[in-house]
Amino acid sequence: MTEPADDLAYRIAQRTLARRGDNYANEVRSLLDAAVVVMKKSGTASRARVADIVAESGLSNDAFYRHFRSKDALVAAILEDGTARLRDYVAHQMSKETTPEGQVRRWVEGVMSQGADDVGAATRAVLWNTAGLGEYSESGPPSPSGPLAGLLHAPFAELGSADPQFDANLAAHATIGMLVDHLWRRVVPAPGDIDRITAFCLRTAASGR
Repeated sequence: MTEPADDLAYRIAQRTLARRGDNYANEVRSLLDAAVVVMKKSGTASRARVADIVAESGLSNDAFYRHFRSKDALVAAILEDGTARLRDYVAHQMSKETTPEGQVRRWVEGVMSQGADDVGAATRAVLWNTAGLGEYSESGPPSPSGPLAGLLHAPFAELGSADPQFDANLAAHATIGMLVDHLWRRVVPAPGDIDRITAFCLRTAASGR
């Protein structure tokens, strides 16, 4: 008997599934990007509607609900996608430094860069749409604190933290809290803000010495 991997029908079916997977990945990316565009246009005046997101993406309602059971699920995916991109960006910035102090400052600069003008407008609009994340009602909407805090474990350990994971989480929550405060006040983080937040993070790391 012919093995499935050598069977013509099986191989054709696998190619079809691969093409469909590529098409679906493109659909998801189109929906994520379209949602950010729609949310940014609406700002904090109104929350994005599925119909507007679908229209912006050029896809259909069927395509939307093929990947997301609700707008809340889409917003959660946007937050996850944005966190992954921000983490990669911050990690790249940190890699330019050789000292833990320099890495911590780069981390602060990278996180707070989300409050800068155009980026801040998009971030604020997405956060405005998290208010309806009912499926996260018990623990709140997804937070970028965890993934970003992970980047501080190594420099905090080098700086003498007795518990790098705990201290990094504390610094991440505090920094993201300051970012959100700047976003809602529509204030771009100033160099002095970066200095003070960096000093706080360094004190937090050194507190266990």
